[in-house]
Amino acid sequence: MMDESELPRRAAQVRLLLSDVDGVMTDGSLTFDVEGRELKTFNVRDGLGIKLWRRSAGEFGIITGRSSTIVTKRAEELSLSIVHQGVQDKLPIVRQIAANHGMDLAEVAYIGDDLPDLPVVSAVGFGVAVGDACPELLAAADHTTLLPGGRGAVRELIETLLRASGRWQLADAQGLAST
Repeated sequence: MMDESELPRRAAQVRLLLSDVDGVMTDGSLTFDVEGRELKTFNVRDGLGIKLWRRSAGEFGIITGRSSTIVTKRAEELSLSIVHQGVQDKLPIVRQIAANHGMDLAEVAYIGDDLPDLPVVSAVGFGVAVGDACPELLAAADHTTLLPGGRGAVRELIETLLRASGRWQLADAQGLAST
């Protein structure tokens, strides 16, 4: 865990925010309808937060170990171009995304909840665990959200980064479509 006095400097460096899905953007539950189709519930506040982030600070992307048409739909709703599904080893993808955007890993934040996220959280400039993450991720993270995954943790992180870096005033919510 980093010293809170470092937060403004570290937050100002972040230009790319990447997120896991299950357990971060959702509560981690896997629900199936009677025909076997997977259902997921996303927090609308996270959606607005993602739009505010993109308007104020930089890019946002998804890297998830599972593949789901629902994630594709949510990414389309949020106009996300960085979407990687079915990724078992996330760190090489994070390195590739950063390089494609001309960034160093120090300019990347990543939010996760479980062991597959540990290498990324440990490698990026600002590694984040949701409030209900596994103990190993909580220990490795630079920052931990108060909220659990699927309950607004992404929005909480975005507000933390924008406020700490002085970019929150740029995050004008007027004119944003539904999330």
